[in-house]
Amino acid sequence: MRTVYWAENVIDAQLVKDALDAAEIPAFVVGAALTGAMGELPVMGLIEIKVPDSAEPAARVVVQRIDAWLKDERQEGFDGEVLPA
Repeated sequence: MRTVYWAENVIDAQLVKDALDAAEIPAFVVGAALTGAMGELPVMGLIEIKVPDSAEPAARVVVQRIDAWLKDERQEGFDGEVLPA
């Protein structure tokens, strides 16, 4: 298993996982349950998206696209627009 994305929060992790699922790439969210312990653990770097080794190259393409979209939305403010196909 390879980590292809470190999420800032559970919502971002689920968006990336859903994008990978839509591309028929098996993806797993790891560490989401740890966010409840934020008072005692570092807040960043807890949640990661993992894919099988063989799916890593295809997953990185999808992850780069969704990550760029998430960054744009954070800068401009989410307007409800759906990620383009």
